[in-house]
Amino acid sequence: MLARLERLIDPFAPFDEGRTPPDGVVAFAWHYLRPVRFWLIVLFLLSLVVGLLEAGLYLLVGWFVDLVASSAPETVFDDHGPALIAAALVIVVARPILHGAHDLLTNLIIVPQTTNMVRWRTHSYTLGHALGYFQGDFAGRLANRVMQVGPAVREIAVTLLDTLLYVAIFAGTALFLFSSISVWLVLPILIWMACYAALLRIFVPLARARSLVNADTRSVLTGRVVDSYTNVLTVKLFARGAAERASVREAIRENTRAFLRLGRVIVGSGALLEVMNSLLLAVVAAISLMLWRDGAMSAGEAAAGLALVMRILAMSGWVMRSVRGLFENIGVVQESMRTIARAHQVVDAPDARPIEVSRGEIRFEDVTFHYGRDGGVLENFDLRIAPGEKVGLVGPSGAGKTTIASLLLRLHDLEGGRITIDGQDIALATQDSLRSQIGVVTQDTSLLHRSIRDNILYGRLDATPEEVGRAARLAHAHEFILDLEDNRGRRGYDAHVGERGVKLSGGQRQRIAIARVLLKNAPVLVLDEATSALDSETEAAIQESLGRLMEGRTVLAIAHRLSTIAALDRLIVLDAGRVVEEGTHAQLLRLQGAYARLWARQSGGFLDVG
Repeated sequence: MLARLERLIDPFAPFDEGRTPPDGVVAFAWHYLRPVRFWLIVLFLLSLVVGLLEAGLYLLVGWFVDLVASSAPETVFDDHGPALIAAALVIVVARPILHGAHDLLTNLIIVPQTTNMVRWRTHSYTLGHALGYFQGDFAGRLANRVMQVGPAVREIAVTLLDTLLYVAIFAGTALFLFSSISVWLVLPILIWMACYAALLRIFVPLARARSLVNADTRSVLTGRVVDSYTNVLTVKLFARGAAERASVREAIRENTRAFLRLGRVIVGSGALLEVMNSLLLAVVAAISLMLWRDGAMSAGEAAAGLALVMRILAMSGWVMRSVRGLFENIGVVQESMRTIARAHQVVDAPDARPIEVSRGEIRFEDVTFHYGRDGGVLENFDLRIAPGEKVGLVGPSGAGKTTIASLLLRLHDLEGGRITIDGQDIALATQDSLRSQIGVVTQDTSLLHRSIRDNILYGRLDATPEEVGRAARLAHAHEFILDLEDNRGRRGYDAHVGERGVKLSGGQRQRIAIARVLLKNAPVLVLDEATSALDSETEAAIQESLGRLMEGRTVLAIAHRLSTIAALDRLIVLDAGRVVEEGTHAQLLRLQGAYARLWARQSGGFLDVG
């Protein structure tokens, strides 16, 4: 039965992954809570019933005290038996059932599923952001926002529908009881409630502001720690351990200072609240005593009234913490909203269709792209790559080579012109279908912290173990893979590679990446410094494998080491986003231009200074 209850909310129910979450805390939270609104309504109703029952128990205590005081012992069960049995059933049967149902609804249906539903949806939306979004932020910070927003949205809903409603019922019950007895009992409660509201109005925003500062300093601290760990090799190579410790120490100092400033608000508000609570209890007790003395109040009513007041006082600190937590969670939602709820910069067109690549002809037509700046990179750029042609891009750093590859993959949207594959505008194709037709090996190879097998399978998830092994052999990776063992004793293709593949050498990472692309077997290949991390012997072996892979496919290769692309069909020499030369290796050498100068430098000519 419990398993069935746990499946009532599906965290992975289908939703529109491309819809931008709304701006504004309430709208943002409701955007993610809407799918569970039925269960939130049930929680509200159940909390209302439980709160009324709990508050009613205090009235029941008053009735019981008066019954004992006014009844003869020998006839109490004869006179009040049915009422006593009904009261017992409420306490022994109804109360446990209602509390159990409330706990089941909260802890098995709403809390875990809603929390992870929000995380899943924010993660799915975040993953749809363009590459520049991730390049402009810390991965740890983004992950932290996704992980925190789920509990924050959930707690906002639960606090409003459960905690504060519960307290309001107790306060309302006390006012109802006291108003039926004397205005003098209602007056101190109303004064206390007004003072309590003023206390919340003053201290909660102050605590919220300081909580935000505390959260910001904690984020800075986390970012610096993650930055140190991510770049630990650089830290060690430059012997900057002391500098990194000093940076983190300063961040800890700022976080501690912010924490203490928040603590002062908590201590001050707590002290004032205790004074208010003590005064209320003393005043209500004194007034109850006088009313009882004058016969205006029974002993049971006095007992029930004082019990209700003591319960309210006991809950007052809890309410203040809940309200402070509510505002802290609102702050968390605001931070996450500013990070996550941005419109996707690269989106599929409304009528986008899967691209179909049969020949592999690529055209750049009057392409302009400046990375959002006023100028630079590419301006009215034209290039045609014939079906099956192998083209190399050559030029100095910043000439636009990698930008051209990124635009072909539609990692950015053009600012002018268009790019077509087999006559199909890539801006009108779905992004996933476009990238599924292009195999890429980049100069900055990063692997997932998973097994070698999983990393190679990323090229084609339905590949067989035999196909994985064949791709690894073609990439000359099979031999070193068999010798791998991770820190948990997993060997060979089951060994894990560490974050971004740090447990492998640069050459090993490149060969795994090449195996992955070999397995993908896409009709278009983009090789961005694909063999840059390999030694000459391994490079020569992989060039042979790449040569077989490139047969019958369109290839766009980028390289600073000209020897790796000299045998391609055509070489394009770029400078400041413009084509300055093109032709075969031999033709470009005969021109004695920019390419010939680059070749001379790489083949030793730069030593001749005479």
